[in-house]
Amino acid sequence: MIRFIYTSLLLLNTLSLADEGALLFNGNCATCHHIKKASSAPTINEIRSRYLQAFPDKDNFIQYLSNWVYKPKKETSLMHDKIKKYGLMPELAFDKESLEIIAEYIYEGKIEATTR
Repeated sequence: MIRFIYTSLLLLNTLSLADEGALLFNGNCATCHHIKKASSAPTINEIRSRYLQAFPDKDNFIQYLSNWVYKPKKETSLMHDKIKKYGLMPELAFDKESLEIIAEYIYEGKIEATTR
């Protein structure tokens, strides 16, 4: 019985961690970064594609994207054309851990399946 409870708790914890990226992205980023239609910022698909080209390794992708969103700078951007079109992303009050969870979610590419 104890083993069942432990396994159930572990499964629930794993499921909630997987959903955390979707929750954070949809509750924050999706406001400006839509899936296919760019209005006030580049689409998340454009961002993902550009960062995957530069950082195919998951850890490097997560690190660079989360660092850039934490402190956006034109000099360190991979998307100068988009900054010219939309302006520099404002600095937001996200903690580093949340940004890493969001960046991992973007890297995994499951956005289309979980966004409205």
